[in-house]
Amino acid sequence: MASKTILLVCLLVATVAIVVPIAEAQLGLISGLLGLIRIQGTLFCSPSGNVGTGGATATPVFANATLQLLCGTVGNVISTATTNSQGIFSILLDPLQFLLSSLLADCKLMVRTPLSACNSSLTGLLASPLQFIGNTISGLLNIVNIIPGGFNLIN
Repeated sequence: MASKTILLVCLLVATVAIVVPIAEAQLGLISGLLGLIRIQGTLFCSPSGNVGTGGATATPVFANATLQLLCGTVGNVISTATTNSQGIFSILLDPLQFLLSSLLADCKLMVRTPLSACNSSLTGLLASPLQFIGNTISGLLNIVNIIPGGFNLIN
């Protein structure tokens, strides 16, 4: 009888030793599936796309502007967004398809709507590198937050 009890305890220990690493591996996959990359910001109607010298209240926003996320040397379009009436845009990406380091090094935001659409005296397009500002945890969801690093005028 004692040998059966010892055998049962050994089987339970072996089962736990096998099941726990599998559960941890699956949890790691699940936490990757529950992630999100968010690129967001506010686009202003200025030669730099940023707040002007008069501050946010003196600089109008660029509503209904089309932005593209371009990656690689040839500038493949990865995603597109349109600013709302407050000039705010947001692009969501699947972290299983993009590495953060690659996004930051190889991608940029490009405003495809000419600046003249918000101010007829402005010409050219705007482009910005990306800047990582940190992670946000919302329940089980891990959100990687990225903003424009600063728009520059391209004539």
